[in-house]
Amino acid sequence: MTRRLISSGSAFEKTAGYSRAVVDGDFVFVSGTTGFDYATMTISEDVEEQVHQTFRNIAAALEQAAASLADVVRANYIVPRAEDWPQITPILGRYFGEIRPASTAVIAGLVDPRMRIEIEVTARLQASKPKQRPAPKKRAAARQRRR
Repeated sequence: MTRRLISSGSAFEKTAGYSRAVVDGDFVFVSGTTGFDYATMTISEDVEEQVHQTFRNIAAALEQAAASLADVVRANYIVPRAEDWPQITPILGRYFGEIRPASTAVIAGLVDPRMRIEIEVTARLQASKPKQRPAPKKRAAARQRRR
């Protein structure tokens, strides 16, 4: 499968030399994403709104890759202010409570002091759709062909 680059349309992607997401094989790697509204290039001061906007941005990138939040298998959270974490976790649970991807949270500075969260995810295409096993007769026929 060919590697495919996905853009949010932000001029910063070209300037900084990265893609919003990269599809490679069965995986979608979404770059660290913040709460900027890319249409207006504005960011809310409210941490909760930033978390929701971050998920909207991630969902948009995943949609361009024919995936969704349900396909996320790994999430990394970077939060510059530890005191924000109690407000953030219930929102993460709303988006990922049923999906429960592997995750890591780090308290660290971000490149713009207005940013209160950055989320990076990896999704596996079709992860939300379990593969169906062939019917018993087809499995038996497949075993016969392999012999």
